[in-house]
Amino acid sequence: MRNSNADNLLLSTERVAALLSISRSNFYGLLSSGRIGPEPIYLGRRVLWKRVELESWIAADCPPRHQWLSIKKAEQILV
Repeated sequence: MRNSNADNLLLSTERVAALLSISRSNFYGLLSSGRIGPEPIYLGRRVLWKRVELESWIAADCPPRHQWLSIKKAEQILV
């Protein structure tokens, strides 16, 4: 039996794109240009994203990666 809370801690790229209401290809374009702030986690071949960090990034108005990393460091956001 799977724990639904644990399933939501890490999200696949497809689920992140759906959360942001954009297509997967648009997500990859934004990611490669540095517009997506949070960095992925690699587990084997899987690329996953922390839901809590995505929510914090969205609450901060989706700053580009370089700004997001500065914000995380300055505010010591633990994500």
